[in-house]
Amino acid sequence: MPEIQYFSKEITLSPQSEPAGKSFPAKLAYWTFGDVSSPAVLLPSCYGGTLATTTPFLYSTDEGNKPVFPTDKYFVIVTGLLGGGESSSPINAPEPWKGAEFPHVTYEDNIRLQYALCESLGVKKLHAYIGFSMGGQQAYHMATLYPDFVEHMVCLAGSARTSWHNWNFLEGPRNALVHSIDYKEGRYTETPLRGQRAFMRVYSTWALSQGWYREKCWEQLRFKTLEDYLEAGWSGEKADGNGLLALLWTWQKGDITLYHPEDKGDLAKTLGRIKAKCLIFPSRTDTYFPPEDSEEEVKHLKHGEFRCIETVWGHIAGGGGGTKEDTEYMKKEIARFVGAEYA
Repeated sequence: MPEIQYFSKEITLSPQSEPAGKSFPAKLAYWTFGDVSSPAVLLPSCYGGTLATTTPFLYSTDEGNKPVFPTDKYFVIVTGLLGGGESSSPINAPEPWKGAEFPHVTYEDNIRLQYALCESLGVKKLHAYIGFSMGGQQAYHMATLYPDFVEHMVCLAGSARTSWHNWNFLEGPRNALVHSIDYKEGRYTETPLRGQRAFMRVYSTWALSQGWYREKCWEQLRFKTLEDYLEAGWSGEKADGNGLLALLWTWQKGDITLYHPEDKGDLAKTLGRIKAKCLIFPSRTDTYFPPEDSEEEVKHLKHGEFRCIETVWGHIAGGGGGTKEDTEYMKKEIARFVGAEYA
């Protein structure tokens, strides 16, 4: 893995942030690959994601992977979300922003910081902005805030606005954590393992589909039992409670119509303003961002296409966590969409 780079900038928190309008010393963690003179592709992280886990199937050649964006032909930028642990987060922010005092940041804060990074790198236009889950939501926000900066936008298992069903799903794990005995209103001195474990167990059910459980797909991952799978991947031991909640707040507040108050919350109007070519790519069995919502969004995009991953691997399929066939299908469709050489 390359060494993490950091882009530091004093930002003014967005009108929807809490506290709004305050100056915040933001630090954006990122990687770059390739030559800046090549077509630029930006890949933002998702909920719980790191730079290393952010759609590496799109650019990495590790383990014999054939990438859509080989780094000898593209300039690839990978960025970490504010609150995600690598960029400015409750666990690493300076006083008075540390821990429970970390600001509630929005997608706007993230996108404006990413745009400033691109400017500092000399990137004048993005050939593609591609994100999964919260990364997919960021793709919509980038294409809305900077309509002339993005040529192709790909939203993998995301949305232009967090639905009320999605918002309410997130209330389950949030409440499991904040009401745990060891969370202590975020002012803990030891990791709130009980709360984080409860958070992850509530969250885990939604990440996959009913079909996944019916077919005992944990066995494909070489786990003998479901409990073994949950212990390995959903124990919460490596997380930070305040960071989980910081990201969750950003996710719940996602709404591109906020940038155009004159649209009065009419999502169709705001979607119609997007100039980028958009590939909206949900998973058939995603319980966070159902394909029906994506199909409705595409109706209002000037240059929108809809594709769907037919899979039982639920939400995680959109990030490359499904079968090899699921990921290969995404790669071929993304390559076709952006005009990349891939066969």
